[in-house]
Amino acid sequence: MRVLGIDPGLRHLGWGVIDVDGSRLRHVANGVCDSEGGEDLSLRLLSLHGQLTRVFQTYQPDQAAIEKTFVNKDAVGTLKLGQARGVALLVPAQFGLSVGEYAPNQVKKTVVGVGHADKKQVQHMVMMQLPGCKLAGPDAADALAIAICHAHQSGVQRMKVRAS
Repeated sequence: MRVLGIDPGLRHLGWGVIDVDGSRLRHVANGVCDSEGGEDLSLRLLSLHGQLTRVFQTYQPDQAAIEKTFVNKDAVGTLKLGQARGVALLVPAQFGLSVGEYAPNQVKKTVVGVGHADKKQVQHMVMMQLPGCKLAGPDAADALAIAICHAHQSGVQRMKVRAS
């Protein structure tokens, strides 16, 4: 099973691809889509859409996962993040995939063991779980963590189905 994790962002949208074989995880690729288009929001969203579409075409994932949006103090920033997140949900849907959604604390707890881990801890644990992985940056590390979380959560779901 190939999983693509997405860390949504308007300026930098992180992505990471892993292959899952039972409990074994293997790094495939990771990167960051940097939005282009200056201050024109529609052009920036179009840029993210095109770049993420190319990632899907290149790596052909079987499943996708994304981090849930949290509301912060900056309502305008939250709204813009929501629009970038919409692009990140749209692209997998265009490829016929449903998207697993995970809260940031759930991702951190799954990957690091604690729900309030910092970015450096997440990056360290991603590299431990995916030996040889060269991270394209913190957004890509977060995306790989989301993919790892999805792999573990979907494995738990498969075990529950088998036990029924």
